Amino acid sequence: MIRLGAVALAAACLASAAQAELLTQDHRYEVDGKTFEGYVATNTDVTPKGTVLIVHDWDGLTDYEKRRAEMLAALGYTVFAIDVYGADENPQSVEENRALSGALYGDRETFRARLMGSIAEADNIPGATEAKVMQGYCFGGAAVLEAARAGADLDGFVSFHGGLGTPEGQDYSATTAPVMLFHGSADPVSGMDAMAAALSQMQEAGVEHGAQVFGGARHSFTVWGSDDYDLEADRGAWDGLLDFLGERL
Repeated sequence: MIRLGAVALAAACLASAAQAELLTQDHRYEVDGKTFEGYVATNTDVTPKGTVLIVHDWDGLTDYEKRRAEMLAALGYTVFAIDVYGADENPQSVEENRALSGALYGDRETFRARLMGSIAEADNIPGATEAKVMQGYCFGGAAVLEAARAGADLDGFVSFHGGLGTPEGQDYSATTAPVMLFHGSADPVSGMDAMAAALSQMQEAGVEHGAQVFGGARHSFTVWGSDDYDLEADRGAWDGLLDFLGERL
């Protein structure tokens, strides 16, 4: 039932594509001499509402992020699902996921360079707009907060069940746009103490911020097929995202 509900949610978001033409394509680009491969989804029948960048989870850019990109494109957004691992990387196990994500967590300078380079590349996407919001899931949610702390020139940042910890020596003083968190109260990866700390840091830095907490939801509650998937929380977070995009784009 849960998986069928997830499919129904995606199908409902894509229903408007019947009267529109969704253009999807892989998109290769370079950052600091390294090749990356993202994914672009646009709706050619409408004037773009704005541009959304999606950062992938720790298993790399998969069909999950591509489907989310298509769902947003069907609603009129230009979407660029970015790649922060590299075009030659295709992790296939927990160990490989951990190695690739851990390498970036351990080298924040490279992490930020790849995020900033991908943001700059978004201007080369057909249908890209000046107004842009970045969102991400799990590892991608942590990446979004990294970009926010790095002072990325965007119009908003959205983290879905992301890692909320702030590395030593970092803060939100350079963040220039609102931050929105969607999180489960039962998340064992980043719990409510981590959320409280992150929100306190944003408050102290004068950053506009918000959070929606879903009671009982665990980690990866928006990921279809996951043991943690929670249809009600997924729908609530999706509606919250659309509200945020409507305000920021």
